[in-house]
This record gives sequence, structure tokens and C-alpha cells, in this order.
Amino acid sequence: MNQKEFEMNRRTMLKAAGISLALPWMESLMGAQDKLPPKRFCSIYFPYGVSLPNQNSEFGHWNWFPKGEGRDFTFNKSLEPLEPYRNQVTVMGGLSHPKVRRIGGHDSGDTFLTGEEMSLRATGLKNSISLDQYMAQTHRLGASTRFSSLTLSSDGGVGMPTRANTLSFSNNGQPIPSFNRPAVVFERLFGLKGDSIEAQRKGLTRTGSHLDLLLDEAKSLHRKLGKNDQDKLDQYLTSVREIEQDVERSARWLDMPKPKVNAEGLTLDADNETPGKLIYAMLDLIALSFQTDSTRFVTYQLASMHGAISIANKFPSLLGFAKDAHGLAHGAGKGKGAENRGKWDLYQTECLAYLIKRLSEMKEGSGSVLDNTCILYGSSNSKTHNNTNYPLIMAGGKNMGYQHGQYLRFGNDVPLANLFVTIQKSVGVKSESFADSTGNLDKFVAQR
Repeated sequence: MNQKEFEMNRRTMLKAAGISLALPWMESLMGAQDKLPPKRFCSIYFPYGVSLPNQNSEFGHWNWFPKGEGRDFTFNKSLEPLEPYRNQVTVMGGLSHPKVRRIGGHDSGDTFLTGEEMSLRATGLKNSISLDQYMAQTHRLGASTRFSSLTLSSDGGVGMPTRANTLSFSNNGQPIPSFNRPAVVFERLFGLKGDSIEAQRKGLTRTGSHLDLLLDEAKSLHRKLGKNDQDKLDQYLTSVREIEQDVERSARWLDMPKPKVNAEGLTLDADNETPGKLIYAMLDLIALSFQTDSTRFVTYQLASMHGAISIANKFPSLLGFAKDAHGLAHGAGKGKGAENRGKWDLYQTECLAYLIKRLSEMKEGSGSVLDNTCILYGSSNSKTHNNTNYPLIMAGGKNMGYQHGQYLRFGNDVPLANLFVTIQKSVGVKSESFADSTGNLDKFVAQR
């Protein structure tokens, strides 16, 4: 086999016994035009803001924002899991969408990536395009992968205007349905067949034996790869097996009936581990979708603003926290409530740190998948009902020009869309504007 025949495109597959498995991006398999790893974007959203007690009060160490500023800052308790990745993250305060400041605090989730004023007076509750879709669809940066984008949430579907279950909106402002079942996402990534959960579960149990068949094909490919790519292939096949285990467990839980008892004040789900497994399985799937170059644009809504109707609203109480997510937010300003909310902030930060770790461990080019991925994490509230001073974290993207290891605070005159302009430029969009932007934040977070 000559070099030309050996070179393959991004859709390279391992194939055996009529099944196939997408491979990670590998330099050994790329043509000359594809030597640079792809650039990616992921946004993760949580509702109801964060704990913000006075920094000098009894519970001040639970204030989400760090102490200090610039490169001279200290993480408080809520963000401590990010300390090992200090040089891979930038914390931002003060930014928000100017139009969104005029609408209800619980109406702002839909606008996190759009900046639109979701009100009957201004738009008739019509949204505009989200940042991920602007990059993936409008500028066709998602055209070269199997999926132009991947839209995930813990609730699934689209929800309703101002209480959407998705962060992604099309060019005409229509919500893009989100997936909330790891088994379904896994099926989309790996092509398992079957519409029912039972059929998907059977497919998942078969996948282990399928991989055994694929290993023979992988051994042949292994000999043709360079040392770095050999290690990457081994790591990749191992990670797929690990994810299969989590996905299969999540699939078993999906149709498990919950006990019908009085829920007031009690944690009813016997498997308190389940919400955590669901979230971490989703994070694993995000990492795997990037590693395989199945998509380059992902959004994940940890929970919607739909209060008690939201499936994910119960997650904190099921995991042993004091209240549900909405209750924690409303109690955050009352004594020990700041600590209770802060502990949930801490848990969510641990989830972010897990994704950063996973991506940092995936080798790609001369660095990692994290180096070629921009992550935007945050909420559209500072605290519940307040649509200013969004708690925001940028992570990754070392090879995209980002300079991290800092805490930046901005004034109300700087719209969040200015950050979106910097993000889209780093991914490859040739545009100097988005929504109501007035410029960019290149000089703060990116060097060209």
C-alpha cells in the first residue's frame, strides 16, 4: 500500500463483520491538507446563577467568583476543582446580554447563546440564532463532520419559549431539539439500530463483542501508525469500552419506574447515583464526539429554567443536596443557604473539571483535544432573577489563541456578544460581529 492509498479523510473507520467505528483524528491518517487538528466549540449551561455571599461574611468562601483579579487571584470553594487546570481557564465577571437585562430572570435561559430579548413586547417571544449554529450552519464550519452540531440537555426536546430545554436555535430562531438519553446519543455516534430503549440496550451489550471483532482490524491499522497515534488508538478503544458501561447503566435506569410516595422533604430515588451517572455519561459522549471528529459544535444544558417541571431540577436532591436546584437558588441569600447553593455550584464545577481532564488526556497533534477546543461554561443569571454579571468560564483552546490563568471583570458597557465575536474568530468565522456586539475581547483572552 503506497502513501497515497494509506492517507484517509476524517471519516476513517475501522470495519469488521459489517460494523464500523469512527476513529479519532490522527496525523498518520491525514492528507497534507489536513495536518492541523480541527477547531471546536462546546457550551455548557446551568440555570439560576450561583452563590454570591459577601466575600467577607461567614459564608464568603462560597462566593462563586474568585478573590483578587487578573493573574493574581484565588479560587473560592465553588471553583476549587479548577485549580489543577488554572492555566487552562479564564473566569469572567460583569458580562451579560444588554437586551436580556430587561426581561424576567427566569426567562433568560433561551438567550444564553443568542443575546435576544425574549419578550412579547420586543420579539413576540421569538428568538434569534445561537452562537453554535451561527458558526456551524451559517458559516458552514460544521459541514465537514458527520453531524454539523450536537445539542444535548438533561431534560430533552425543546421545552417552551422562555423555558427552553435547549441552548441551540436555528437561523430563524426556532429551538433545535436536544437529546437527553445517553443511549440515543451513543446510537447516533456509533450507528446502533433500534428505536426502543430495549433495542438500544441489546445493541449496547453487543457492542463489547463487536469491539473484539474490530480489534483484529485495529491491530492491522496499529502497525501502520506512528507511535503517538498507536497510543491514541489504544486509549480511544479503551475509552469507548468505559463509556459503553456508563451508557448501558443509564439505559437501564430510563425505564425503571420510580416509587409513588410522598416526595415532600424526602429523597425518593433509591439510586441517588443516577443523575451523576447521566451527567458524566453525557460529558464522556461530548469528549468522544470531539475525539472522533463526529462534530465540532456541542451545547449541553445541565438543566432548564422550567422549575419544578424540569426533570433536572430534582438532580441536587437526588444526589443528597439540601433542596432541588430551584430551591437552592432561592435560598442562597439566607444564612446557610449560601453554603447549600455553593455546594451545588461546587458539584457542577467538578463536572466541568471532569470534561477538561478528559479532553486534556486525549492526545491530538502536538497537544490534546482540549488545546483545540473552546469551552464556554456559565449561566444567564448571577443569582436567581438577576440577569447581569453572568458567572462565566472559558476553558481550553490553547492552540486557538487563548491566554488563560486569569480572572477578568468587565463593566456593564461590555456586552457578552463581544466575547462571542472572539470565540467565532478563534474557530474560523470571518465576521467581526454577533448580535449586539460592539467589538471583541481579543486583547483580554486571545493573541493573534
